[in-house]
Amino acid sequence: MIATYLPPAPRIAEYVQEVLVIEHFRVTTPFVLPLFANGMPTLLFQTARGKIGNATNNLTLFGQTVFPDTLTITENFTLIAYFFKPYALNALFGVSAQELTDSPIDLNLLPPSIRAGLQEQLLNAAGAGEMMALLDNYIFSLTTRINTDMRMIQYAVEQIAGAPAQKNLATVQQELYMTGRTFQRFFEKNIGIIPTRFRRISQFNAAFRQLNKRRFKSLTDIAFSHGYADQSHFIRAFREFTALTPGEYLAYGSSAGT
Repeated sequence: MIATYLPPAPRIAEYVQEVLVIEHFRVTTPFVLPLFANGMPTLLFQTARGKIGNATNNLTLFGQTVFPDTLTITENFTLIAYFFKPYALNALFGVSAQELTDSPIDLNLLPPSIRAGLQEQLLNAAGAGEMMALLDNYIFSLTTRINTDMRMIQYAVEQIAGAPAQKNLATVQQELYMTGRTFQRFFEKNIGIIPTRFRRISQFNAAFRQLNKRRFKSLTDIAFSHGYADQSHFIRAFREFTALTPGEYLAYGSSAGT
């Protein structure tokens, strides 16, 4: 199995954070990919149908993932995931982000003008490079939907995610000249979750990335680096978003790599 993270093409980099490509051509036991909160809506394609919850399909659009889940694939596959910036879902696809929170959908359920025959093109592509070119073109074609609301939510997301350990929601709200209730509704529509939860997911994800890189002496170092009151506070947040403790996660990763 080969897994690679790639930067997005420059023409869609304003809307896409990163791209993950996994190629696995020797699947002998079911491949299980954990799905954790990362603050990023996602467009996920697999050449083999994958199972998430009770749904099985090739092309899935995710909103915010708050509660952990898994993707299971039982055949050889190429998987490509486009991780969007948090504000891009409503702007690009014209769907309420709140409706997709913890409720991913088959892209083929969206109107023809949105799905644009994408799945058929991807299934007929010769390889991962051609699939990515198709996805780049598809996402770029959606950018004509961008409006003023996206610029406002983009600013809010960048301010909050840029310093998630700081409780600066009130400052951002005031800068956008919104009441607290209007700001919350605006966030739910465009991001899919309320601002406080988005800040907590951003805080967790920053700590999660540091944990994955093994750049720490103790969990307390990670906790204090990312604004948690103590190690116990960090462990509770980690369990909330992954259903695992940090130690269990690290052990799981070690066993998966053997």
